[in-house]
Order: sequence, then C-alpha cells, then structure tokens
Amino acid sequence: MGIIFTLIALVGLLAALGYTGFLWQFDKVAQKRAGGEVVRQRIKKRMPLAFGSTAAAALGLIITAASGTGGDILGIILAGGAGVWSATQIGQANKQL
Repeated sequence: MGIIFTLIALVGLLAALGYTGFLWQFDKVAQKRAGGEVVRQRIKKRMPLAFGSTAAAALGLIITAASGTGGDILGIILAGGAGVWSATQIGQANKQL
C-alpha cells in the first residue's frame, strides 16, 4: 500500500507545481504586454498561496515516503489536498486573469 500512497502524494505535488508554473508563465507573458501590470498585481497576490500549496504537497510526499500507515494517511491528506486545491485554482485563475 505504501507505493500507492506515495503515488497519490506525488500526483498532488505535481498538481501544486503545475499551478505555480502556470502563474509563473502567466507573469512572464504579462511582463511583456502593454497594460499587463494589473494582471501582474493579481498574480503576485496568488503566488504566496501557490508556493504554500507546493510546500505542503512536498511535505506530504516526504511524510508519506518516510513513515508508516499513519504518516501515509497524513501525507495523502496534505499532498492530495494541496493538489486538489491547486487544480481548482488553475481554473479560477484562468477565468480571472
């Protein structure tokens, strides 16, 4: 069961990294466009949350990989929750930005 828990935590981490990368790319495009300052301000408000979700997912993966069943469950909750939240935020950011 440990490998399944680790894979779930890894998917959560990848989703969180995807959200962070999405915002980073959006910021680079907004830098080059005229009038992109408003978008950049919105991205800067979202970026700390993106980094926080990535850190939570990474911590969840570490906990899952380094401990027993209780740690696996905690790691899945942490990494999976961060991944689901990040996936939801990608859709919201795409609509708002």
